[in-house]
Amino acid sequence: MLALISIAVVINYLDRAIIGIAAPAFKLEFGLSSALLGVVFSAFSWTYFLSQVPSGILLDRFGPRMIYSLSLTFWSIITLLQAFVGGVGSLIGLRLGLGIAEAPCFPANSNVVGMWFPRSERARAISVYTAAEYVGLGFLSPVLFWIMAHFGWRSLFGISGAIGLAYAFVFWSRYSDPSTSKSVNGAELDLIEQGDGITTKLEPVKFEWRHIRALFRHRQVWGLCIGQFSVYSTITFFLTWFPTYLVTARHMAWIKVGFFSTLPYIAGFFGVLVAGWWSDRMIKSGISLNLSRKAPVVVGLLVSAIIIAANYVNNDQAVIAILSVTFFAAAMANAGWAVVSEVAPRGFLGLLGGLYSAAANLAGIVTPLVIGIIVQKTGSFVGALVFVGVVAALGALSWIFVIGDIRRVEIS
Repeated sequence: MLALISIAVVINYLDRAIIGIAAPAFKLEFGLSSALLGVVFSAFSWTYFLSQVPSGILLDRFGPRMIYSLSLTFWSIITLLQAFVGGVGSLIGLRLGLGIAEAPCFPANSNVVGMWFPRSERARAISVYTAAEYVGLGFLSPVLFWIMAHFGWRSLFGISGAIGLAYAFVFWSRYSDPSTSKSVNGAELDLIEQGDGITTKLEPVKFEWRHIRALFRHRQVWGLCIGQFSVYSTITFFLTWFPTYLVTARHMAWIKVGFFSTLPYIAGFFGVLVAGWWSDRMIKSGISLNLSRKAPVVVGLLVSAIIIAANYVNNDQAVIAILSVTFFAAAMANAGWAVVSEVAPRGFLGLLGGLYSAAANLAGIVTPLVIGIIVQKTGSFVGALVFVGVVAALGALSWIFVIGDIRRVEIS
């Protein structure tokens, strides 16, 4: 089951992030300003943000198998259609549609891990599927740049969309919950249940708006959302503006960009794996749940603020080293997903996962726009990197002072 959702995440992030690789090419073709390019980058997150809570409600009602399969199908079709856009208007329209279609992915991943994995294994399970975010861009960027150079930027969307459509059928055929799986045995079900997993079919909870108000009465929910906004602000920079930054601010040649741009993503791949291993190792060593789950996130957010230092070095290798450390740390901080399953009330894992993901994608709206405006007004990325670093530091403060004890909250 972990392999199924991890492969889905590889496709999910490839479909949403190849816009960053294609951006310098279609910016030139469509004659876009930096501010308008920021609008293109953020469009995905407008609808992704608005669709998070509805996605969580649907997941709690219909389960991950149906919702995930439909999501995969529709986001792949929309990705494929981006290969045929005729201008910036149609591109923005399809990015809005992609945000709606991809919205269930991460709340669904949280549901799957919350059901299938005992507490002592959750952080590592989450780190595996989160690391999958960076596989496409981390290990395939040179290939993607080669494809674009030989077949044009539109080919990236066509190939990625076709792969996603094929995988939607695979997911529908292979996934099942613990309560309906024919392959899981009694001993495994006992292990999952003893570790706070969910092995019985939960009765669907009828959604009411008061459930959201009830969740936000708890400081844990506020702290998680503020912290995830900060984490995703850094990640959004790398998924959108990073290749453009290397080309325009650092004046790197395309071959250099294709090689250098892989390194931070590869660092992020290992960063999230380290965070998951570290967190679960502390749990097994008898360290408190609070420290075990918070330490990787707080350390990651504080270290990722080092992105500001890239403003003060001129050497290309030094810049990439700083940005690689930044993304390694930001990926560590993304391990906060493990806390969602610890805090969510029974029957509301999808809803809280939706709120948590919505907070992340509010950053996906704000950060590209702010960076675009800064670059447009100043002609420089200096202020943009300062913005990203300061937001990361504020996120660390939220995890330290706002969240408080990590415990399952109750709503009525």
